[in-house]
Amino acid sequence: MPLPFRQRIFLILAALTAAPTALAVVGWALAVRTVAPSAGARVALEEVAASARAMVERMDTVRLAPRERAALREHLERLSASVTLARRAEAYVRLYASGFAVVVVVLGGVVVVAALRLAGHLSRQLSRPIDELVGWTRLIRRRLPLPLGPPTRGAPEFEALREALRELAAALETARERELEAERLRAFREVARRVAHEIKNPLAAMRIAVDQLRRSGPAAGPSETAVDVLAAETERLERLAREFAEFGRLPEGPKSEVDLVDLVTELGNTAVPPEVAVRVRANGAPARLLGYYEPLRRAFANLLRNAAEAMNGRGAIDVAVERDGPTIVVTIADHGPGIPEDLRARVFEPYFTTKPDGTGLGLALVRQAIEAHGGRIAVSETPGGGATFTVTLAVP
Repeated sequence: MPLPFRQRIFLILAALTAAPTALAVVGWALAVRTVAPSAGARVALEEVAASARAMVERMDTVRLAPRERAALREHLERLSASVTLARRAEAYVRLYASGFAVVVVVLGGVVVVAALRLAGHLSRQLSRPIDELVGWTRLIRRRLPLPLGPPTRGAPEFEALREALRELAAALETARERELEAERLRAFREVARRVAHEIKNPLAAMRIAVDQLRRSGPAAGPSETAVDVLAAETERLERLAREFAEFGRLPEGPKSEVDLVDLVTELGNTAVPPEVAVRVRANGAPARLLGYYEPLRRAFANLLRNAAEAMNGRGAIDVAVERDGPTIVVTIADHGPGIPEDLRARVFEPYFTTKPDGTGLGLALVRQAIEAHGGRIAVSETPGGGATFTVTLAVP
């Protein structure tokens, strides 16, 4: 079974302590070897001294001259002094070697203990952030929130890695939400396409029948009312089928250059009632992008119609078109009752509507068209009351 990272680091660092200890022992052995020859010299001197004494005992010093006897005596004294110094030197060397050995052992023990403590500290310092990050990956896999709080002790690189994991977790969560939303939209589009297809055939027959009833002669009383109701409802079903068909179909074909200032200016004159004034303001920078003209036209026309309806067909709509670096930002602000904050996150959902006769596909179509151009749309409150829709489109 492989050892955990912390134990591996500890063993590696602990093994490194053997190197200085081994060097110390080797140095002590070499030092002892350097002083060992002194013991052999002392033995040799003692043998020479013993031989000299034996020679003196066997010699007849009486026959020697006084000068010769003095020289012999001086030789014996020097030899005795040399033997004494050799003995002292040997005792000193032994004491020195013993003391050096004790010092080496003590220092080696201190080094080993300190190294083990340092190895344990370093292994904890290295393994704790790694264990923490491994735990974070498990939390990310389980889609659990990462712990918050002050930075944990450790190297700055680990803190950078923690921040990267936080960003990765946020990006993964955003990607999951977008994928779920995209899956929902795909399902909605498929349902809308099928519903539009199923409505068209009976709707065409109903429209023909209503036209025949009207051509057959003027109806009176309840019959006229019934025909009017049928005509109104078939018109409503036709609009619903058209919106379903548009929602179930993504923009396709070649793109063309679209001038957003010209587009919203033209829609301000044609898409809203005459009693509604559309004030377009641009910062003078070009607001052109490559896109699909018809989906963009329907999207901004829908936003302007919703703003006019929110003000009951009277008032002013403020439109701003600004070039902000690589993006074009279009804001459409009305001065109606606004959208409650708890409903702003749902207004772009398919089939969600607050209107009695709404289909719930208007703003969903707007969002689909904007996102098909790589943009995004958001809604906020207009200062002084009302709703402001902000469209951000990227310019390639």
